[in-house]
Amino acid sequence: MLLTPAITKNQSQHAFADQRNFLGFPNTLNVFSTFPYLVIGCIGTVLCAQGNYFGFSSQGEVWGWTWFFVGITASAFGSAYYHLRPSDSRFVWDCLPMAYAFASIVAVFVVEKRDELKGPKSFVPLLLAASATATYWWFADDMQLFALLQFIPSVAIPAMTVALPPKYTQSWYWMWAAGMYLLAKLAEAFDSRVYHWTRFLVSGHTVKHLSTAMVPVFLMIMLAPPNVKIERLTV
Repeated sequence: MLLTPAITKNQSQHAFADQRNFLGFPNTLNVFSTFPYLVIGCIGTVLCAQGNYFGFSSQGEVWGWTWFFVGITASAFGSAYYHLRPSDSRFVWDCLPMAYAFASIVAVFVVEKRDELKGPKSFVPLLLAASATATYWWFADDMQLFALLQFIPSVAIPAMTVALPPKYTQSWYWMWAAGMYLLAKLAEAFDSRVYHWTRFLVSGHTVKHLSTAMVPVFLMIMLAPPNVKIERLTV
């Protein structure tokens, strides 16, 4: 943070391409496109709580995946709240749930790929780090830590998926999830262009929401029995 310029949230970044108002909701599609987070997050959370439905081999996996899906669920509320009236004060509620989801996914990935003991031990520190990224941005007006929290897993997870032997037969769904996240970031970066390319039907930011909602979908497919519970591989 001392060696690189701060990443500040320019006020123009709150002005998304699609600001249409339907049914009395401002920024309607950007708000409503967060609804899949709620559905998918709730389903994932319930399935994690259903005994050993996903066939987890350790308590660390149970807690990690549960918090991941809770983070996805909370993102529906945080993101919708922000997009109803975009501002710096609301943006933190958009970031924080996703930061928890990122932290949780790192912990479960460590459990799967490296160590079933170290993964759970890293869970609380990672959640604290996620809180720190939002807190640092709020007080320092610098999003570098939050950007790192997104960047490191998005690079490390695909690389480790390729480099390390799988624990589950469906581990390649990590790559599908990473691909959808990459698509989401591209759509976000080209918000206005996507809006024009689709003849003002849908903006890049709405596509970003729908693409990121597919990340937990692919991860649930990866976890779903019988592929995990019956056909597990040894490390």
